[in-house]
Amino acid sequence: MNQNLVFLKSFLDISEETFTKLSNISKFRKLDTGAIIGQPNEVPTKIYMLISGVMRAYLGSETGKEHNKNFFMPFSFVGAFTGLIEKKPSKLVYEALTNCKVYEIDFQSFMDLCENDIHVSNLYNRVLEHVFIKYEERQLELISMNATERYLNLTKKIPKIEKLIPQYQIASYLSITPVQLSRIRKKIKTDKEYES
Repeated sequence: MNQNLVFLKSFLDISEETFTKLSNISKFRKLDTGAIIGQPNEVPTKIYMLISGVMRAYLGSETGKEHNKNFFMPFSFVGAFTGLIEKKPSKLVYEALTNCKVYEIDFQSFMDLCENDIHVSNLYNRVLEHVFIKYEERQLELISMNATERYLNLTKKIPKIEKLIPQYQIASYLSITPVQLSRIRKKIKTDKEYES
């Protein structure tokens, strides 16, 4: 079975016919490392299904500092949902951290499908539920876990994260400094060596 269909079926048991309709409004794209999809202060019009590689969403400040909001691994949906829904400019930047493969979907075409196909509409509802749950999990992590717990949790979600994502970006996502992250890594390594 097509991996993309398997991914969509993880949200809802959609038919081959519904999958074909979605495929017809999708465009396959390869993104090079550093590629940006959607600029800040522009009204987004596309949503992406990431099928390989790693991406991030971040907020840039006037001083040039970056605040990482999210990392995306296959398979996941990437896009400025608030901007898409409200038809307002997004403040976030979406960047490929590695070479990526995505399916680009025109959001308005997708919404038109939702109005005419109950199966697509139900799929959209499930995806939004998933996005909300992930958002709430992230908020709970920030208020209920210490920095070490947040880091260990992230390494479970993204194995070999150190090879995929620069340290300063990981630190930003964890709301700590790169120096603090370095200390956490050193302590974890020391503890493992002591246990063995």
